[in-house]
Amino acid sequence: MYSAAQMKLLFLTVMLSTIIAITPFSTDLYLPAMTNMASDFKVHITLIQQSLSLFFAGFGLGMFIFGPLIDRWGRRQFVIWGIFGFMLASVLAAFSTQIEWFLTLRFIQALSGAAATVAIPGYIKELYGKDTPKGMSYVNLIMMLAPLIAPLVGSLIMGLGQWNLIFLFLAGYGLIIFILSVVWLRFPSDHQSHNRSQLSFIKNYQMVFSTPGVKLDILTSFFASFAFFCYITDSSFVFMQVFGLDKYTFSLIFASNVGALILGSFINGRLLDRYGSAKLLAAATLLAMMTASGLVTVNVLGLSYYYTILTLLPFMGCLWVMSVNADSIVYMQFKKEVGTASAVIGTLKFGSGALSGPLLALFHSGTAVPFSGLLLSAVVMACLCQWMNAFLKSRR
Repeated sequence: MYSAAQMKLLFLTVMLSTIIAITPFSTDLYLPAMTNMASDFKVHITLIQQSLSLFFAGFGLGMFIFGPLIDRWGRRQFVIWGIFGFMLASVLAAFSTQIEWFLTLRFIQALSGAAATVAIPGYIKELYGKDTPKGMSYVNLIMMLAPLIAPLVGSLIMGLGQWNLIFLFLAGYGLIIFILSVVWLRFPSDHQSHNRSQLSFIKNYQMVFSTPGVKLDILTSFFASFAFFCYITDSSFVFMQVFGLDKYTFSLIFASNVGALILGSFINGRLLDRYGSAKLLAAATLLAMMTASGLVTVNVLGLSYYYTILTLLPFMGCLWVMSVNADSIVYMQFKKEVGTASAVIGTLKFGSGALSGPLLALFHSGTAVPFSGLLLSAVVMACLCQWMNAFLKSRR
């Protein structure tokens, strides 16, 4: 049986995870509805797809703006008002009749969601203390369920009616976490102003970037995210165009790779007490390099897609372990500037998503070689960052 303290910890962990899950739900839930939306708005589907890029841009900008403000003025008010703004924008988006209004509301939805989610790593650090890496691993494990089920939920909603219901569903989701936050989001830091940063907006960022070793861990997280977005961007082309698989088979492969991310997060949580974040990050980076090298090899040799799957599955699990531990190591360096650190990491992560598409297009060859080559390049760069970090620490 769990104690009352353990049950409260579990509840708060799940609640914080549902707030972070705003992003994948907002981006993945309406993917099955894009064709219908283009028809209703009487625009080309590429314009509807651009709403996804606009959301990422708004989310990255929101994290950049709100991160230092949260460190200065406290987290709770930004979380609650951010969720409220997300909920309101979702309702208005559901009833939009002009594409211009819809795109504007998507941007507002992203800004509001960012105000809420950028505060969560600080709460996790406060909740778990020295076990923050474990807390981050658990939160990300729960959060990863969102992109796995979101397209399925979106398809089911589309079976009930028009695309508008998807955004009403998002509004309902926002309402639930809004109520939970108002009632349960009450941490000591919310009323202890002396624990907040007294630095200005710019100086908060200066503090983060001037902390020894942090920049290289942030870059490690950036390269891990870049590899992840390369997979998201190009996996459908690789499996459906290069290997000629149907949508059903691709869906199973995609789900299996999400499963690898979840398994990696679970294993990471179990091993953290024994080995710590730094060792797990180093081991995951080394294993990711090995599996990515195998991925490049099987595609250069033109082997069956089975070999691509066999090398990609462990690679994706390692990628998640790299990302979670690199982020946790950064957060543990700060007491009052966690929001700013989260903003830096989040902005760079979404920036890596914007970078992955053009680079994949630049090296496009009609094969899976550029895709696998970019994945290998990303983890090699992450490895170099970790090697340089270790070297600099030995010199201090």
